[in-house]
Amino acid sequence: MSELIQHPESIEWRFERQILRIEPWGEHSLRVRATCAPAFTDNLHALLPKNAAGESEITASAETLTLRNGNITAVLNLKGQLAFYNQHGELLLEEMWRQRSTVGIGASEKSQDKYVSALKLDGREFKPLPGGKYQLTVRFESRPDEKIYGMGQYQQPWLDLKGCVLELAQRNSQASVPFMQSSLGYGLLWNNPAIGEASFAKNHTEWQARVTQEMDYWITAADSTVQLTRQYAKATGTPPPAPAFTSGLWQCKLRYRTQQEVLEVAREYRRRHLPLSVMVIDFFHWPNQGTWCFDPVDWPDPAAMVAELKSLGIELMVSVWPTVEARSPLFPVMKAKGWLVTSDRGVQVNLDFMGNTTFFDATHPQAREFVWETVKKNYYDLGIKLFWLDEAEPEYRAYDFDNYRYHAGPVLEVGNQYPRDFAQGFYDGLVANGETEIVNLVRCSWAGSQRFGVLAWSGDVHSSFHAFRNQLAAGLNMGLAGIPWWTTDIGGFQGGNVNDPAFHELLIRWFQWAVFCPVLRMHGYREPQIQPPESYRNGIPQCNSGSPNELWSYGEENYAIMQHWLSVREKLRPYVDALFDNAHQHGDPLMRPLFWHYPDEPQSWQVEDQYLFGEDLMVAPVMHAGQRQRDVWLPGTHGWVALNGERYQGQQQITVAAALETIPVFVRENSPLVALLVQR
Repeated sequence: MSELIQHPESIEWRFERQILRIEPWGEHSLRVRATCAPAFTDNLHALLPKNAAGESEITASAETLTLRNGNITAVLNLKGQLAFYNQHGELLLEEMWRQRSTVGIGASEKSQDKYVSALKLDGREFKPLPGGKYQLTVRFESRPDEKIYGMGQYQQPWLDLKGCVLELAQRNSQASVPFMQSSLGYGLLWNNPAIGEASFAKNHTEWQARVTQEMDYWITAADSTVQLTRQYAKATGTPPPAPAFTSGLWQCKLRYRTQQEVLEVAREYRRRHLPLSVMVIDFFHWPNQGTWCFDPVDWPDPAAMVAELKSLGIELMVSVWPTVEARSPLFPVMKAKGWLVTSDRGVQVNLDFMGNTTFFDATHPQAREFVWETVKKNYYDLGIKLFWLDEAEPEYRAYDFDNYRYHAGPVLEVGNQYPRDFAQGFYDGLVANGETEIVNLVRCSWAGSQRFGVLAWSGDVHSSFHAFRNQLAAGLNMGLAGIPWWTTDIGGFQGGNVNDPAFHELLIRWFQWAVFCPVLRMHGYREPQIQPPESYRNGIPQCNSGSPNELWSYGEENYAIMQHWLSVREKLRPYVDALFDNAHQHGDPLMRPLFWHYPDEPQSWQVEDQYLFGEDLMVAPVMHAGQRQRDVWLPGTHGWVALNGERYQGQQQITVAAALETIPVFVRENSPLVALLVQR
């Protein structure tokens, strides 16, 4: 017989092996866990330690226990069935059960006859696996009118994820950050790092973990997207304060091969009086993968290079890969200590790009410390404090997740936490050395990554308008998933020929858009490729490079356009810095969908190809080849001012011209930005 148990600050249901526990966890929020083990693991995963929950109370009836914490109420019945309501008594979310008999879950639904079924489906299903753990499936009733946002970064054009099936796994250009926000007024964090799947289907919502010991999710309720985002940020953390250079131009390419090349580019930026904040040195500046140092042949005096860049007012970032090549002098030590990812089957090689490599195990605290101490000696002690943590998924040669094992457990059970732990190792090392201005450029993220100074970028996306369109939804949903620091490779990563006019158009459109993104960053693997002067050095293969990728690399006409928009970004930097500060204080994204500020307007929930950059700027990027005009929806009852000085009233659809040298951007009337940006 099942049992309902009331504790001072939580409620439980027990039946056979299963324990279900609901407890307050932050303002207007609940943590929900279930296990078939004797006790819970108490692993926080993405969550911060439990803080003051605020006002909460428990009430009991003959068939239910009810736990209210501020705006959210959980109702649990004798069958173990669970539903959630907001402060207005409206149903937010309920588990999906299809059994021959059932008991009413909530006061507003005394009869559950419509759910009586012979299907024998439970809302929580623990399917035993050999070895003692479980495959977990959690099902919720679907609301066809619901819109769903967040969940991280997926290469698709849809902002509203209703109807989508999402793999809960990290891949190059895919970041699984499993916090979703509903238009119904709740947010749910799937607090489980296992490989799995989330399906937001019309007939039901389903979450799955391939291997786990317990169910763990966190749910919050609020009347606005703003409050949902901020409640989530309090539960999982906000980014640290952003350094002032973050809002400037970042210059990168695949790849600057030598110290002299980096300095020549930096000097040319200064000769042209172009503002440049960060220079980035990409991969294979090292003697071999897993040495984490400069190759002295091409980088004879990195300390002098750092000093000259600083004298020019330019910060330096270097790429750090987690790969360790079998011939690296550090490989035997790391293998013996158990600091490398292991394979359950076959040869212990995770990636065969430019050598046979294995990833260091970022989930192992000692491995993180060892890598950081190596990086500190070879980079940080030279004055380099910014790190590009590439390959952070990590990118397996074959994404056979069932074949790999970390210190924290099998990848099927814990795999999604790797990029967060990778960033944490560098964050902890920098903090221990007294640093407070921490930015880690990372190709992947998981829930909680934001608190470790993660600037996520959208990966090795193709240089095409099709890929370009996907990035807008990716950036907006990353912000709604709690990762407000986000950027892309301007022009896409691969496929852009520096001599191709079609690519020039894509580059210009992408650059214009990036001016109104959190970070303005030039990067890409430009064609034609440039071969290295030697194919091998000391038996180690040498990596080729792409063509130049500086603003002046694409002809005078394109240079003039980008130079103009760079000057716009410079004017905007105090505004962008304020948005970064807001992200630190509250967790708010810099890029926001229209419904962030205009939730009462139905059209704000329909528009997916324009967005708000902060509250005062509305951006309508041009994302199709050859497009020279576009439709724009103007929200609000106030007016908007185009950059050319044209004034429009809100609450209307307009068509505006979009010549190649322009991007439709509108300033909220009465904003100080009108005087700063609008042509007179």
